[in-house]
Amino acid sequence: MRNLHKGCIVILAGALLVSSPAFAQTTPPPKRGVSETLYDRLANTGSGGAAPRRDLTGFWAGLVEPKLNEVPPMTPWGQEQFRLHKSTWNSSVAESNDPSSGCDPLGFPRNMLFMTRGIAFAQMPGRLLELFLYNKVWREVWTDGRQLPKNVGGNSADAPDPRWYGYSVGRWEGDYTFVVDTVGSDERSWLDNYGHPHSVDMRVQERYTRVDHNTLEVTITIDDPKTYTKPFVMTKSNYRWIPQQEFEEQICVPSEESEYLKIMGDPTAPASPSK
Repeated sequence: MRNLHKGCIVILAGALLVSSPAFAQTTPPPKRGVSETLYDRLANTGSGGAAPRRDLTGFWAGLVEPKLNEVPPMTPWGQEQFRLHKSTWNSSVAESNDPSSGCDPLGFPRNMLFMTRGIAFAQMPGRLLELFLYNKVWREVWTDGRQLPKNVGGNSADAPDPRWYGYSVGRWEGDYTFVVDTVGSDERSWLDNYGHPHSVDMRVQERYTRVDHNTLEVTITIDDPKTYTKPFVMTKSNYRWIPQQEFEEQICVPSEESEYLKIMGDPTAPASPSK
């Protein structure tokens, strides 16, 4: 299998970092890794001066996995879903039903809480595109004044279907904070590697605050009354602006994932010849 930590950590639309996703999905994140090393090195470059007004454009380095806050008590429905989720933190690889182990999308907001070593923003009239290193995923955040859809996943004929990455609208709050509200995330996705669940009724708010030219502070708040007894801040983390980029890929490849799961599920099984 390819080495997870080989290569760099930044993303560009059309060219992202590659390795064995299985290793990343089924082992605890390292205390230090490629992304942390680059993140720390960039931190030494200082503020870079004042932040530009209403502008997130560019490439940003984060940690492999931001520090997550403790979730509040779950409702009975949430507890039952959590019981059914068998992560590799509390089950063996063979027993785990983590959807990402089968190369299903991480979904939102899990993609903001895991494998976040690189993101990029492209702003254009009426929308902002957010690009993610892991799996070459992008999402649209609409800034044209539209409202979020209602009754996502409902039974009426006009109810929109849930999406892995939900429906998102954004707005500027002052000159340096971009606020994104998202609804309609598919229930098949997990919140995090531990298997914490969410319902289709979940609302997520992200706040991207450009503290200075080189520092982006990201706060993610979860509000899901069906699953949790109160809203909570899932994480508050920093990203560093990348002045230069090197590009590889990091994609969940089903054939590689299948081989990994076979080896980890049955360590006595012979491995296929390395390519």
